[in-house]
Amino acid sequence: MTRLPDIKKEVRFNAPIEKVWEAVSTSEGLAFWFMENDLKAETGHHFHLQSPFGPSPCQVTDVERPIKLSFTWDTDGWSVTFHLKEEENGTIFTIVHSGWKQGDTKVEKAGAESAVVHERMDRGWHDLVNERLRQIVE
Repeated sequence: MTRLPDIKKEVRFNAPIEKVWEAVSTSEGLAFWFMENDLKAETGHHFHLQSPFGPSPCQVTDVERPIKLSFTWDTDGWSVTFHLKEEENGTIFTIVHSGWKQGDTKVEKAGAESAVVHERMDRGWHDLVNERLRQIVE
């Protein structure tokens, strides 16, 4: 069986890149639309996301202000990257959630197979980005 594909969502916001960057690269901004956390956008910084299943250990792996933030998420090999691209009158925002295992591999913390968690996360990212993040940047 092959690994599950990355989850990728791309949206355009009618907002300047700096406003979107603040919403995705600060603890306060991220908490509003995603999860409570103690993020600092500094490469190597260890932080936690307060998931519904308890605290998830994370580490910032790459920061290129204001166009990219990457971090590892929890202990299953996941990585999340936010890409921002400035364009006239707005910002293109892309999220990539990678590191998925085979569909039948169990995600212990969620108590479900990767394929089920992947499907939930795919829908979840869609709603988070298109509704909650959009709400604070536009």
